[in-house]
Amino acid sequence: MNYWLVKQEPEAYSWSDFLKDGKTAWTGVRNYAARKNLRGMKAGDRVFFYHSGEEKSVVGLARVAREFYPDPTADEGDWSAVDLAPEKTLAQPVTLAAIKADKILKEMVLVRQTRLSVMPVTPEQFTRLLALSETKI
Repeated sequence: MNYWLVKQEPEAYSWSDFLKDGKTAWTGVRNYAARKNLRGMKAGDRVFFYHSGEEKSVVGLARVAREFYPDPTADEGDWSAVDLAPEKTLAQPVTLAAIKADKILKEMVLVRQTRLSVMPVTPEQFTRLLALSETKI
């Protein structure tokens, strides 16, 4: 199993929107590195949901429900989408400040490549984020 993190502005599509929908197509990604990450996602992989913008925190855990397919929102180019399904709201959100201050998490792609919207998370980082969020799975 691999682990991932996706970023979203809560004003555009929040974790509560995602919970209400029960599943979503993760579309609209127009960055080559992020596209590569979408294409690396496998069904069942776990995905952290990060609210960007003002909130800047990891708020939920999802899973890949459908592996990559052509993004239906792309008018041109070879872009990909995946389907995600929510699994669990984190007991405590983990802020970007807490991530930057943590010796394990400060090396996350989230900290090093701030504009990337879809990124891998190492197994050690996955476990540490769960611990900081006081969430059991």
